[in-house]
Amino acid sequence: MEKSRKPPTTRRSGEAPGFAVRRVAADMLDSVLRRHRALDELFDSTSEFGSLAERDRALVRALVATVLRRLGTLRDLLGRFLDRGLPAQVPRVETALLIGAAQILFLNIPDHAAVDLSVRLAQADRHAGGFAGLINAVLRRVAREGAARLAALDTSTLDTPDWLMTRWTAAYGAATARAIAAANRSEPALDLTVKSDPEYWAEKLGGRVLPTRSVRLVASGAVSALPGFAEGAWWVQDAGASLPARLLGEVRGRRLADLCAAPGGKTAQLALAGASVTAVDRAPARLQRLRDNLARLALKAEIVAANVEEWSAEPFDTVLLDAPCSSTGTIRRHPDVPWLKNAGDIVKLSALQRRLLDRALALTKPGGMLVYCTCSLEPDENEAIVADLLARAPKVRRAPIAAAEVFGCAEFISKDGDLRTLPCHFAGSDSRFAGIDGFYAARLLKDQ
Repeated sequence: MEKSRKPPTTRRSGEAPGFAVRRVAADMLDSVLRRHRALDELFDSTSEFGSLAERDRALVRALVATVLRRLGTLRDLLGRFLDRGLPAQVPRVETALLIGAAQILFLNIPDHAAVDLSVRLAQADRHAGGFAGLINAVLRRVAREGAARLAALDTSTLDTPDWLMTRWTAAYGAATARAIAAANRSEPALDLTVKSDPEYWAEKLGGRVLPTRSVRLVASGAVSALPGFAEGAWWVQDAGASLPARLLGEVRGRRLADLCAAPGGKTAQLALAGASVTAVDRAPARLQRLRDNLARLALKAEIVAANVEEWSAEPFDTVLLDAPCSSTGTIRRHPDVPWLKNAGDIVKLSALQRRLLDRALALTKPGGMLVYCTCSLEPDENEAIVADLLARAPKVRRAPIAAAEVFGCAEFISKDGDLRTLPCHFAGSDSRFAGIDGFYAARLLKDQ
């Protein structure tokens, strides 16, 4: 009989317990901060991460996300303990310091373990090994003095790059910009869109029903192990992301295009509501996730792999375009975004968004409806895009959204009648259940 093979491991011979987790986390941080790789891509493609046990993968996620969420604060604080600054051309020194300080200040990990394993990170790198003593000394000071120093800092804007704070202050005012920045520092809850009976699933999963009828819970472990996953009773979808599809109204029996559809949360909503959905996206890997989700949920849609800019079809009754964007409304879930994007990206994305919206309009029947949405907080990607279309297309008009259409949440409606959620909405005393992804949506009608 063939012997069963042991599962792969990333722990190398002679490594201390817990070191593999820190090494994988450090490699991922370096990839985000030095090589501008997206964190989700790293989680999906890094073989050493995939070979870790579930508990260790969770710790890697916590380490990397905590550093990225509090990067400005950590850099400021560490700078106060570095008389000569960081050594040039040795990025692993900063990475080791960031991971150690994050564990000491923000995670429930013993100080001695945080210091020791961070020193080992430096020793394992041929360029950083000579700075092991510096890392040891600085982190011991962080352990002794860091909490007091942290309490004396005004950290309200430290963890958001200046270019973003400037934009948010101009768009929403200083107080709201600070509230957004504060919300982005909290780990988000898990939101589920359920097929039916959200009250039942909230009780079953130990969560609560939001005003949007999403079920929100604080979950640990694999999502696939939760009750209801295998039988397709629900799918993961932030409460903010669930709103644009609801703006289409009654869709049963209507022919509908979901453009830039992957990973498919909105497609699932519309298929569940009885629409005949054509889901279009250019990314094969993301489309496979969409197929897998629909299969688990026992829902059907036509799936098309195509570049929306070049795709043509018979015009649809209704079109939903969730355009590629800077994703600044999802920083709670994607803490790498502020450190990967810059103002120049928004200029490039806004040009793409205009082209995609023009294409979406061409795919909408006369007399039909078009909803344009993004998960960006930036007016250049939202209000300005819609205003430009309305100025160029006299047969297109805005159909203002009423608060009743978003479950009475009047704070979600802009002065122009568009949807605008902010990460600081759904504030509450329990930060574990607070917040919502920032989404914008405009509903447009194409005249006959």
